Amino acid sequence: MFDVSTVLEEIKASPYEEISIKSPHTGVVAFSPDISVGGCVMGPSGTFKEKKGALLATVCRERNTQPIYCPERGEIVEIHRQYNDGFVEAGTELLKIRHFLSKDEVLQLILKKALYLFLAPERAKYYFIPAVDMKIKVSGPQSVYVREGDDLLIMSRMKREAPLRYSGPDGVIYAIYFNHTQNVDLGQPLIGICPPDQVKQIEEVVVRVQTEWKERE
Repeated sequence: MFDVSTVLEEIKASPYEEISIKSPHTGVVAFSPDISVGGCVMGPSGTFKEKKGALLATVCRERNTQPIYCPERGEIVEIHRQYNDGFVEAGTELLKIRHFLSKDEVLQLILKKALYLFLAPERAKYYFIPAVDMKIKVSGPQSVYVREGDDLLIMSRMKREAPLRYSGPDGVIYAIYFNHTQNVDLGQPLIGICPPDQVKQIEEVVVRVQTEWKERE
């Protein structure tokens, strides 16, 4: 088990992530008049994140204007005003936002360090085999114990399906990182595995984060 205290203190020292907002394609940039360095901006909201975040800028190409919305709540730390009303290439950084981490985000960061992550071997959609899926729905993911070579998932890509066997240390499924309706990129985690004798320690980590972490308003 890794040192939770050290990791938590490191995150407390820099309790945020900086998000670089870049131009999605070439075009003429126009920054929103409502944004400024030091100002707070809101990300998507609503039950299903159906409400878009604050408008940051627009990029116009061949009379087609594409809005750029804020992806996360945060504070604007940099705006490249020199590009305003000017032409930029795709991928040009337009501004930078500092997003302060929530309890859930901190917990996910720590869990991804503590658990063994079984990664997607290629970009595709994934879902559990029927027997595992039923067990998870009835008793939760921690009811599923996996061993090296177990049939665990089905990989769906280009209308073709293939079984995916588990490769890694024995343990219980503690975290699930995929949604069967969405594609998972190559190398992204599918599940997090915890040895049975460490489940209690992981639960203590969860309680500690929920107790100690102070979210920024």
